[in-house]
Amino acid sequence: MDRMMTTDQIDFYRTNGFIQIDDILSIEELDELRQYVDESMKEHNLRALDSPDRGSYYRVLNQKVNSWQNHAGMAKYSFHPLFCHIALQLTGASGMRFFHDHILFKMPGDSKPTPWHQDFPYWPMNEPGALSVWIALDDVNEQNGCMMFVPKSHKAGKFKPINLAEPEDIFQYTKNIELDKNTPVICRMKAGSCTFHDGLTFHYAHANHTNKPRRVLAIIYYPENTTYNGKKHMVTDGIELTVNEPIQGKLFPLLAKK
Repeated sequence: MDRMMTTDQIDFYRTNGFIQIDDILSIEELDELRQYVDESMKEHNLRALDSPDRGSYYRVLNQKVNSWQNHAGMAKYSFHPLFCHIALQLTGASGMRFFHDHILFKMPGDSKPTPWHQDFPYWPMNEPGALSVWIALDDVNEQNGCMMFVPKSHKAGKFKPINLAEPEDIFQYTKNIELDKNTPVICRMKAGSCTFHDGLTFHYAHANHTNKPRRVLAIIYYPENTTYNGKKHMVTDGIELTVNEPIQGKLFPLLAKK
């Protein structure tokens, strides 16, 4: 079940803030997960941003958060030990907790790119170190929404959250920082492959110019002692968490530990 990362892979992730890992899923697992994802996205869920007016955000992403809560098949993969153990190795954390899963469909038709942004500013966490695994359920390239990363950008610090529906230029905040935005790494991948990226790493996804949705399952993990900063987030709103105390409880299980 476990998959050991090499020293080179760990060093690459910590130096650059991301890594691509091919063939993370078997053909059988990929087929099963595609079925579960498609079933989950067909079910009504207030957290699925599939608005009738096909608004501006829908053209960037059609998504569902915490699909595991109403689909047992999704829970199998959202809490899969393989992914969290890789996250543990890459970060060197003492333990890794689950934050949420995130089905991400980039729809065909009037598709828009996902602008350059960091994930961490959206999360209600004080300490950095949280990361995402981004599992491609379809082959991805520049035509249907593959991702790009700016190497070493996770070392530039935390910037403001970017409005994904009305794009802002995050690079306007980095003018005095040595950050080479002109040489992003394009992560073209076969279905069943994935990337892991730090929550502070600058990343971007191309528009989908094909006639089919680009399907992805992302899962967010964070080091076990990460504390709550009190900011609004759909996953933590309404939960009795204490500011500056660790984010933990039944919705945030410890999935991997050294």
